[in-house]
Amino acid sequence: MAQVFDRSSNALARASLVIAGLIVIALGVGLDQLQRSPWVTRQGQRPDQPVPFSHKHHVEGLGLQCQYCHTSVEKSSYAGIPPTKTCINCHAQIWTNAALLEPVRHSWATGESIHWIRVHDLPDYVYFNHEIHVNKGIGCASCHGRVDQMPLMYQQNTLQMEWCLNCHRNPAVNLRPTSEIYNMAWSGPSTDKPVWCAETGKGGYGASTPTAQGLSCTTKDPSGENPKVAMLQQLSATPRGMSQPQSGTELQPHPVTADGQTASDLPPANAILVPASYQKFTSQEDLGKYLTQKYHIRTPNELSSCEVCHR
Repeated sequence: MAQVFDRSSNALARASLVIAGLIVIALGVGLDQLQRSPWVTRQGQRPDQPVPFSHKHHVEGLGLQCQYCHTSVEKSSYAGIPPTKTCINCHAQIWTNAALLEPVRHSWATGESIHWIRVHDLPDYVYFNHEIHVNKGIGCASCHGRVDQMPLMYQQNTLQMEWCLNCHRNPAVNLRPTSEIYNMAWSGPSTDKPVWCAETGKGGYGASTPTAQGLSCTTKDPSGENPKVAMLQQLSATPRGMSQPQSGTELQPHPVTADGQTASDLPPANAILVPASYQKFTSQEDLGKYLTQKYHIRTPNELSSCEVCHR
């Protein structure tokens, strides 16, 4: 039987397979880059809002704190969008006839909410808790960027799962003292600007390890001031001669001291007061590792279930 294909067809067939493979690889790379692109993630995009609210003017210019508008950021999973009344608190007195603020005045007069467009909008199946992140040393700027320098708000980061996991794999680079959460210009400690941290015992009496509330960090050298005290408890928190309340016994409210503390906030009668031992940090890496341990930050391997983030 005569040969149907010339020998050169073998080379053509091999070249076709190579080209087909390259096309498949190129499509995969292209789709991967597409799902990371701002067209999908909306990173850097500034949506048109009913009112062109300037964070730069209000935060950097006027000095408003984040919590003034986002009141639930420290105690709720949702940071909260301020009601119209928050705007009217000031704009009933200033810029009362500005055309830009007409939607605010209309909302206040009619009781209808302003239809803001969410800039940081996660998928419905993703559960993100603002409270736990803020109280564990993640600053606003770590996720939202330098909001105080944004005339119009935009999404600084991708907010994709990869971005979240990168932080949980190495949280030390983003952790800061809870006292610096709202400091937009925080850049971490250095040789010229060290940070001192100490355990204060406020994390709960009898606790074997401190919590975020049990740490005190300062950017001022504490050696020249009266040192704060940390409480070391004896084995029993109940003084001798006193018995534990019996089951069913009605507990009386804790008395309040002159400075507003309750008895539960004060050290037990048999607590030993010692000067707090401050540790000096001159690099973000060292401070971050210290806070990772003290704040009990969980790595991806320590997450017990996917439902921690996905609901």
